Amino acid sequence: MPESVASTIEGIVARDGGLLWHPYAPLDGPAPRAVTAADGVRLTLTDADGRTHEAIDAMASWWCAVHGYRHPDLDAAAHAQIDRFAHVMFGGLTHAPAVDLAERLISLAPGSMAHAFFADSGSVSVEVALKLALQYQAAKGRGRRQRFLTVRGGYHGDTFAAMSVCDPVDGMHAAFPGVVATHVFAPRPPAARLVPDGGGGERWDVDEAALAAWTADFRELATAHADELAAIVVEPVLQGAGGMHVYHPDCLVTMREVADDLGLLLIVDEIATGFGRTGRLFASEWAGIAPDVVCVGKALTGGYLTLAAVLTTRAVGDVISRSTFRALLHGPTFMANPLACAVAAASLDLLGDTWSAQVARVGRGLATHLAPAAELAGVRDVRTLGAVGVVQLHGPVDVAVVSAAALERGVWVRPFRDLVYTMPPYITSDEDVTAIGAAIVGAVAEVHG
Repeated sequence: MPESVASTIEGIVARDGGLLWHPYAPLDGPAPRAVTAADGVRLTLTDADGRTHEAIDAMASWWCAVHGYRHPDLDAAAHAQIDRFAHVMFGGLTHAPAVDLAERLISLAPGSMAHAFFADSGSVSVEVALKLALQYQAAKGRGRRQRFLTVRGGYHGDTFAAMSVCDPVDGMHAAFPGVVATHVFAPRPPAARLVPDGGGGERWDVDEAALAAWTADFRELATAHADELAAIVVEPVLQGAGGMHVYHPDCLVTMREVADDLGLLLIVDEIATGFGRTGRLFASEWAGIAPDVVCVGKALTGGYLTLAAVLTTRAVGDVISRSTFRALLHGPTFMANPLACAVAAASLDLLGDTWSAQVARVGRGLATHLAPAAELAGVRDVRTLGAVGVVQLHGPVDVAVVSAAALERGVWVRPFRDLVYTMPPYITSDEDVTAIGAAIVGAVAEVHG
């Protein structure tokens, strides 16, 4: 690297301090590390003191870079589209990347989707889905239905409507009382996990009494508020930023039944769980249900560009089309950005028929190599689902110290709450999965053992 470039790397970190807000971090918080290169599953990081690390990215850049970095197929798709045009407004215009991607998503999504709305981010897609549900109920002559039913422990984004359906007590948005709308929260579904069934397959293990009690409570709560509810909104099977909580698919079956009984839409937030992460292409498939609305994002473009989508059934589209406005009342400037749509289509091509084997292989490795953490005194639980591995502590994790300890072992992680977890790219090799497991176990043992 030329001297002039090398001399600026430490300066980037210094200039960042007090200038940029980082997610949920103060302006005078710990200095971030500068990324100077990313290739495959590895990041080249430089500390404020000038130390350089080559680290396996165990986070897939917050779960989106499922194909890793600088993938030649995604690079080629981006180059090809940018040579045509990078962006045009979607008002009154259309283009092949948007149409092609919408058709692909509708064909892949759970249930029977028929329409797609492209949004800027996952959080915005949730905003759109909630607005759609209100418009739907108004068009059905039920305009007083303006609240949503969800479960404790959920996370759906940082914008205002999305915040309102996140956990109201343990979530990250308790600082906005009186501004965020108040909705209806059922208890968090009881924890469950996939275990071997003794015949070479797997089965869901759960406390059956707890599941039955939750089901009864959910039905009772929904019925009590039926006249004011527009929809049920939920992360299927795996609650992500709300605690990496895994629950039984039968809970989704109950939600589908309740939605049908009470005339509610069922909105599934597949932003974190979609595109294979849990071991099914969409986590809703664990329950075999057909949602009315599906939100997707994160891995949609393989981590290259921000893009999300709201998918709906034809029945929902027909109701909106017969409503007063006849349109879904939302329209972002960068809606259906051609560059993002083109890269997303290439990402779906890469998933193809290979994602299932990749996720299963990564999952087996995480289960094996994270298991020793269960023996540590500071660890409460170790769990895996698909290409997700979680080490849960008895108390809050020391984020900066654990991150640094893992980095010294060649792995980048970003813990939160009481969790040290990994969602690596699907292309992560067996050797690198082993390294991720060893780094997390070693870091937890060093700091919280």
